[in-house]
Amino acid sequence: MNAREYLEILHVAERLKDTLRHCTTSKGKPESVAEHSWRISLMALLLRHEFPELDIDKVVDMCLIHDLGECFTGDIPSFRKTEQDRMTEDALLAQWVASLPPELSKDLSALYAEMDAQETPEAKLYKSLDKLEAVIQHNESPITTWEAHEYTLNQTYAFDTVAFSAWLTDLRKEILRDTLDKIDREGKS
Repeated sequence: MNAREYLEILHVAERLKDTLRHCTTSKGKPESVAEHSWRISLMALLLRHEFPELDIDKVVDMCLIHDLGECFTGDIPSFRKTEQDRMTEDALLAQWVASLPPELSKDLSALYAEMDAQETPEAKLYKSLDKLEAVIQHNESPITTWEAHEYTLNQTYAFDTVAFSAWLTDLRKEILRDTLDKIDREGKS
């Protein structure tokens, strides 16, 4: 890859800094997709010793690239994203990945295939962190930014995804405790 190709990739990825997500930060600022991707990458890094049998570097890679398709489509919350939305995002991402320098295209294509298959422990960990971070961020955001259905969603979301790991299941239970405390403390239901 030459320097120009490298810069062009970075220019596309930069779009995620301005691509807003459904959630806000603790101070009420709309969260960007880049901020979400950074934090799930940090979450993976911090779990290196909890999951020593996994290739955590690969999990971090997955976390870093998982939402690159949103450079082309924007963010659509999981509870609003249709199958057509997924297909469009996947097609645009695949087209972009195919246009990259061959060695990079091959590497990214392999990662996306593994992530989509959800068969390896690394892919399962990445997917769990992606979903858990969303609930953690909602717990940190002002409850006034929650939609009515999120009171229930934040109590149930991702339990199925983390079921493969006792450690992640314990984490999900702690996140649920935070959700319930927030609802109780802020007097909403």
